[in-house]
Amino acid sequence: MASFYTLTLSMMVLFLSVASSTGLNIEDQGIKSARLLDLVIRDYTFQSYDRFFGTGKLHSISLPANLSGIKVNTVRYRCGSLRRYGAKVKEFHLAKGVAVNPCIERVLIVTQNLGSNWSSIYYDNYELSGFQLISPVLGLLAYNAGDSINFSSPFEVGIQAGNDHPIKIDFRNATAKSNVTSSGIIPLCARFDRDGKVTLANQESPSVCVSTRHGHFGLVIESPLIPLKNKKVNKWKIAIGSSIGAALGAFLLTLLLIALFVKVKKKARMEELVRRAYEEEALQVSMVGHVRAPTASVTRTSPIIEHDYRPPPH
Repeated sequence: MASFYTLTLSMMVLFLSVASSTGLNIEDQGIKSARLLDLVIRDYTFQSYDRFFGTGKLHSISLPANLSGIKVNTVRYRCGSLRRYGAKVKEFHLAKGVAVNPCIERVLIVTQNLGSNWSSIYYDNYELSGFQLISPVLGLLAYNAGDSINFSSPFEVGIQAGNDHPIKIDFRNATAKSNVTSSGIIPLCARFDRDGKVTLANQESPSVCVSTRHGHFGLVIESPLIPLKNKKVNKWKIAIGSSIGAALGAFLLTLLLIALFVKVKKKARMEELVRRAYEEEALQVSMVGHVRAPTASVTRTSPIIEHDYRPPPH
């Protein structure tokens, strides 16, 4: 009996370890979804975060090597204090009056800087044809952090700000200055919504965007036009192509004219043969319905009995 319980316990431990390994290393299988990336970052954040950390202190989260290039920072606030005083967390500035819903006591603010490599997930998963990203995607998310029970099973909460005091996203330190000014095109602010839509808006100031709620944001510009090739080469190719096309067209036209000429000559010859046949015909021609048909006069030989015929004797 003891061995049975030992075997059962060992199998449970093995199952839990495999499940945990699967959950933690899900990115090893290749993350192609922006939502899945958020969940993986959330799990590492809550595993790295100590619930006894002081409220209002910013902490950097260490991620595994396969998530290199992503910078994650987190800080915990009381919901009431966040609403009364606001906060500045890395590139995000939350003004006074910001609301967290639902929030019982405390909230864990998580910011993401996906860098140049992982930001491509948003370009691949959202419709950005005609535009290109010139900044890393910055994310602002919030999770419940009220007590030890909720801390072990986190869920996402919403951050809502008013139009008068929106959330500001500062890209000045996250984006290379040359990327913003070299093209001469004024960038637009892009907000990536969960439903797969992209909302574009003008900047509030250079490299600063605003939003009334949490999410993921980036700077985009219209894609530059494809440069034209050498005009001399193009003219040479056009001339050669035009010459070949004209020669081919002339050849086809000649074949068409020859075919028409042969057809007309053949028809005229047939008409001539029919005319001559009618003129030289020796038979009488009469109409049978709507068709002319040759006929011959009726000639019948009169029957003649050459020998007397007698019936055979019985």
